[in-house]
Parts: sequence; structure tokens; C-alpha cells
Amino acid sequence: MTVGICAVILAAGEGRRLRPLTRDLPKALCPVGNVPLLDRAITRVAALGFDTPADVAVNAAYLADRISDHVGNRAHLSVEADGPLGTSGGVARLSSWIDGRAVLIGNADGYLADPARDPGKDVAALLDGWSGETVRMLTKPVPPGETGGFSGRRFAGFSLLPWRYVRDLPDGHGELVGTAWRPAEAAGELELIGYDGVYIDTGTPTDYLRANLHAANGRTLIDPTAEITGRVTDCVIGPHARVEGEATRVVLWPRAQIPAGEHLTDAIRAPGGLTVRVPR
Repeated sequence: MTVGICAVILAAGEGRRLRPLTRDLPKALCPVGNVPLLDRAITRVAALGFDTPADVAVNAAYLADRISDHVGNRAHLSVEADGPLGTSGGVARLSSWIDGRAVLIGNADGYLADPARDPGKDVAALLDGWSGETVRMLTKPVPPGETGGFSGRRFAGFSLLPWRYVRDLPDGHGELVGTAWRPAEAAGELELIGYDGVYIDTGTPTDYLRANLHAANGRTLIDPTAEITGRVTDCVIGPHARVEGEATRVVLWPRAQIPAGEHLTDAIRAPGGLTVRVPR
């Protein structure tokens, strides 16, 4: 662990754009490549040494009991009982736990994959050579034709704040873009750290399916407990799922099924037959 720094994983969001998939499951627990997004984020910061409740925290609001049960004793838990406080408000609520340290902040719903680095260490560049005074943000170029971002670059899931910025975050609901990143930019204290790997914000069904197919790496990813008697192509098949029909570019959640005679394409299916189709 880097002395004087802690990590916070933001997992309080409702995942409204993913509904109805997130009706009964927090967005942070939605699986990508058969691994819950939250576990991917926890593993990533653990690889940097943030691996005990003293140095990594997770916030929760929507279906907080599900997040709490899933996290267990792997991290300090901050429950926002009155609803999500946003990225800034969630960090501000943790200020007494952060207690003078800088904080590495990650969004649980961000999918990152960088084959050029050791697994889990793709955000290490945020810490490398840091002075301890600036705000740092992991970024990728803004795609052609899009606007916004920061000097032609956009946020890629993780940022780093010194304590003096954390200390001054206002209580209540707020977003880091308004309370920390833009003020740091205006003060000439924002450093944009380039990220060469893949970053996907999994907030929509289209991007959630895209992240899963990327995690499958051009093949079908099947959990060993799944039962496949039909045909699957470019899919992610979860634990205890069953395919008797056909599936093409499908994410099949744990215990979900595709019955004989059905050919499901470009979709996410949850248990009970809940299906979200994704236009190509």
C-alpha cells in the first residue's frame, strides 16, 4: 500500500439506465465476464495494496444490503441510507474514515482492461510520480465528433484527490466533476493521465453487452456449472445457467435459461426470463 493514500470504490448508484436488469440487483453487482463489476474494482485496487477495511472503502445506497453482504469484511462500508449522494457526496461522507489521506477513487461500473499491464495494476499510473498536491484523472481521448471532457480527453473510471480537496468537498449530494475536477482544472492543478487500455462505462445495455463481449475476448465464456445442450456463439454464460436453444452475442446471468426452440440474439437475460434486447 502507498503510505498516506486510501481507496474508495463508488457503488451506490441505482443503475437506472440498465433497468429492468437492476430492479433487483445493484448495478455494481452486475457481472461482466462472469465477475461482478464491484469485484473487478476491488481486485484492481487490492493489486496496488489497498486490500483491508483500513485502506479501502465501498459506498452503498440502492439495495445496500446486497452490497454489504457481497463486500463482507473485504472493505469498509459506507451506507447512504437516504439515497445515493453522488460521486462527491459519497466521498465527503467518508471524510472521517479518509482522515487526512489522499484518496484513489474508482467507479464500480467502469470496465477497464489493459493487456499491456499486470492484471489489476492498470491504474497504477495515477500514483506513479505523484507530487501529492494535484488532482489526477485517468483519461482517454474524446472520440471524434463528441464534445465535452477535459482538454480533449474524458474520464476513464478512476481519479486521485489530495486530502485538501477531499476536506473541502461539500456535504450532501454532488458530483466530483463540479466539486473537484473543474475547480482543479481552473486552478491549473488537474493532471490528465492517459490510459491506453479499454474503458467502457457499462451504464447502458449496449455498453454493458459490449463490455461482456470484450471480456470474453472473441470467444464464448462459459461458467463450468452451466449446462449447454444447444448452440452458443460469442456469449457469456453465467453459473448454473442453461442453454437448450441457441444464443448469439448474449449475456446469460446466473440461473437464467434459453429453452429449446428459442434463438436469442444481442441480449441480456436474467433469471425468470427477464430479457433486455440490444439493437446492433
